[in-house]
Amino acid sequence: MPPSGYFVDTNLLVLYVVGQEDPEIIAKHGRLEDYSIDDYILLNALIAKVGQLFVTPNTLTETCNLLGQHADPERTRLFQRLRNIIEMSSEITVTSTSAANSETFLKLGLTDAVLCEAVSPEMPVLTVDFSLYLELLGRAGEDRVINFTPLRNL
Repeated sequence: MPPSGYFVDTNLLVLYVVGQEDPEIIAKHGRLEDYSIDDYILLNALIAKVGQLFVTPNTLTETCNLLGQHADPERTRLFQRLRNIIEMSSEITVTSTSAANSETFLKLGLTDAVLCEAVSPEMPVLTVDFSLYLELLGRAGEDRVINFTPLRNL
């Protein structure tokens, strides 16, 4: 059964927001130096294929902080785009207490621990974070995580 949507890690959510606003900004955003417009096109196609983006408050907070490192006037446009994406996404909440009590918290921190608690076969996570990928692969199985990095090389 195909997923109903994807969670995306913070790095990919930054890429998605910036690409949705203006793919030309990707090359100028300090946190996206490892990414290209082609990476955004691939990410956008994957999300469009399932039609649903899942987010957590933790990932949104980190994304907002990273987008905020960009200068105005583009910074304001990126925040407006993030607001639009938030409105169209399904926000899944995992309590910080629950995530902090998981083994993942001690390895990867709160944001990734929340993602590990939230994912399911219907809502896997797309990630470029190899540590998160390995954690989910070992803990939850391959139907709950997709490593975006090899997809970029296809």
